Amino acid sequence: MKKVYFKTFGCRTNQFDTQVMMSKLKDFELTMNEDDADVIMVNSCTVTNGADSSVRAYINGRNRKNPNAKVILAGCGSHSKGESLFADKKVFGVIGHSEKEKINDILKFNDKPFYQIGDLNHIDSTIVEEFIGKSRAFIKIQEGCNFRCSYCIIPSVRGDARSHKEEDILLQIQKLASNGFGEFILTGTNVGSYGEDQNSSMAKLLKKMSMIRGVRRIRIGSLEPIQIDDEFKELLSEPWMAKHLHIALQHTSDKMLKLMNRRNEFHSDRELLEEIASKGYGIGTDYIVGHPGEDEYEWREAIERLKSLPLTHVHAFSYSKRDNTPSALMRPEIKGNIAKERHRELTSIIKEKNYQFRKEHSKNLEVLIENGREGIYHGYDQYFNKIEVRSDEDLSSNWITIREAMVDNDKNMAIY
Repeated sequence: MKKVYFKTFGCRTNQFDTQVMMSKLKDFELTMNEDDADVIMVNSCTVTNGADSSVRAYINGRNRKNPNAKVILAGCGSHSKGESLFADKKVFGVIGHSEKEKINDILKFNDKPFYQIGDLNHIDSTIVEEFIGKSRAFIKIQEGCNFRCSYCIIPSVRGDARSHKEEDILLQIQKLASNGFGEFILTGTNVGSYGEDQNSSMAKLLKKMSMIRGVRRIRIGSLEPIQIDDEFKELLSEPWMAKHLHIALQHTSDKMLKLMNRRNEFHSDRELLEEIASKGYGIGTDYIVGHPGEDEYEWREAIERLKSLPLTHVHAFSYSKRDNTPSALMRPEIKGNIAKERHRELTSIIKEKNYQFRKEHSKNLEVLIENGREGIYHGYDQYFNKIEVRSDEDLSSNWITIREAMVDNDKNMAIY
């Protein structure tokens, strides 16, 4: 049997899509060693020009090192850069999102180069029953996005928002729970839009998930502030909810939010975050620094506002131009050294906030151990804080309770 290696770039949605493709390979052998592969599946990201460059660099490197392997491009990059990479003969084949469930037949019956892009209206029906090399299960509940943020190309490569069938989601969770998975992470392009096209909602789905035997903890991917309604807030005290929410603010200057064509504004964001924090939650966010138009005044206002928010985690990004988006044409551009310094200032503030939060939440930590060796294990607690655990027992993939952790600047530690 020919061997297939998967290289995944980008977000959790891509990680899930890779698992879908892996589950469909019936006539091939999976390999974790790319040098042994006959086929290299590149599940690509195209969120920035830099992401495109990383994918292209990987493909070029594989072609040099293993010229006999067939490189197949999948993922978001197939819709933005697939045509040019195929025309330049950098890849043997290109498949779009709608084709990934056909991957076994595509690889089996295509002896000649192929370009099979499909459409942007597809919804997967695959039930993933196992996650290779994972202790937590990622569940994709929706696809696409109806937002049109000025810096983002994703709607044009993932399509408009559409929800997976509720019965498929619940069946998948049932099967994974019966296979020993207890933590489930809901993911998608714009997770909080789930159910809008099905007369349902995220809250209704969560309630049904929680009743499945074996479900111990549910985490949710990035939510938009306007998607957190009263029905959702009613679930914040449920024991199966992970005590961490990732709420995408992107900025704390109202001027910048308008330039970014966002649907949130600072004062309502602050009210929302303070309400959620009062329930004992850690709160993460996405934040873009250095977007065109972010002058020194806007930045100083934004950073002072940021200090007032009860944030504990941040995915901070220095703005990277994405061709074919409105932001790419905006001026003035922010110099890279200035964006880098703002990024450092932002992350330093949130790091201190996280440290203070961990000092106040260091007891009775419910931890799922993800990996470890030679007596040192790593996992995340209910607040999505990393913990290092030393133990003479084999704790791999186990749930443990840490009565009290030792807190240092970067992580929590414990002996079990």
